Amino acid sequence: MKKIILKKSALPKIKQKNLWIYKNEIKKLPDIKAGEIVDIYIGNEYLATGYINPDSKITVRILSFEKTDINSLIKRRIKEAINQRKHLKTITNAYRIIHSEADLLPGLIADFYNGYIAIQINTAGMENFRHLILDTFIETLSPEGIIDKSDEKVRKKEGLTTENKVLYGSIPDKILITENNINFSVYLKEGQKTGFYLDQRKNRKLVSEYVQTGFKVLDLFSNAGGFGIYCGKKGADFIKFVDVSDLALNQVQENCRLNGINNFQIIKEDAFDFLKNETDSYDLIIVDPPSFAKSRHERQGALRGFKYLIVNSLKILNPKGYLAVFSCSHHISMQDLIDLTTSSAAITGDILEIKEFMYQDKDHPAVINMPNTLYLKGLLVQKR
Repeated sequence: MKKIILKKSALPKIKQKNLWIYKNEIKKLPDIKAGEIVDIYIGNEYLATGYINPDSKITVRILSFEKTDINSLIKRRIKEAINQRKHLKTITNAYRIIHSEADLLPGLIADFYNGYIAIQINTAGMENFRHLILDTFIETLSPEGIIDKSDEKVRKKEGLTTENKVLYGSIPDKILITENNINFSVYLKEGQKTGFYLDQRKNRKLVSEYVQTGFKVLDLFSNAGGFGIYCGKKGADFIKFVDVSDLALNQVQENCRLNGINNFQIIKEDAFDFLKNETDSYDLIIVDPPSFAKSRHERQGALRGFKYLIVNSLKILNPKGYLAVFSCSHHISMQDLIDLTTSSAAITGDILEIKEFMYQDKDHPAVINMPNTLYLKGLLVQKR
């Protein structure tokens, strides 16, 4: 096995069990192929084993801090991750089973949807274990089908081509899932990423607990309508769903029908444009946009976008009403959300009480050694 020699300056991070090694932290890089397994050293001291991609900014991703059989390790970790999610079966039949670095399987994401699995294999190193991964899923979960939903942009950076297709069994056009006794249709063949935003499960329930009979709810960036539908099941009088995606809004229509929700309106429009002209007022507004800051360089633009959304949401929020704001970017912190909401309230002249701090659900674990694994943050405030 080839050796990678690191600079001494990388030692504290490795001792902290961070799984990423950047190119500028490597002292000596041998001639090596993308995806190869390497041993990592500083001087003559062995530190870890991982896989390498010399063309990637994140050049090495660590798999183990001790010498071991990597095939057996990956198989064991997949089974351990699946076992750790067993408790979720009491409330849902759809959950994330592998969450990349947080499950010590960098480059691998997998979601389970009522007997079907959607996977993302996003690195050259993990691509070399594709057959082992699929065999382990089949052996452990006996799925009816597995579909590849890998991220084309990420794989391109890794020097990989992407062909999203059914890898095992069959995948129906529509899969019915249930969480907290609420039904949703999932379109794995067409939907975004791996199909449905499972990470918001506990937050959908938490936000809906504040709904009172007669509430008017605005669900911005509604995607499949999760937040609004939870609110409808809790007794909201009316829900307005806003999204730009035809597929998402078709799902909203279907999901409202599945759950017996009749008093709703669907608006196909960019949320920024919608807020520019909206004159109706609401008792609960949910702002759950896609990632505005996928890199550190996009952070300032993201903050400006959030400021606009929060200010204009507060303007149409009724007294005693609630505003839930979410960011799914690691580069936007909980403190950022607090600061943005505070400065927005100064513009609108509101006093806001913090009701809840919210994070991703437990099947999307966050490990303290890898700060980027804590990516989803949410703030629920009430206008006083």
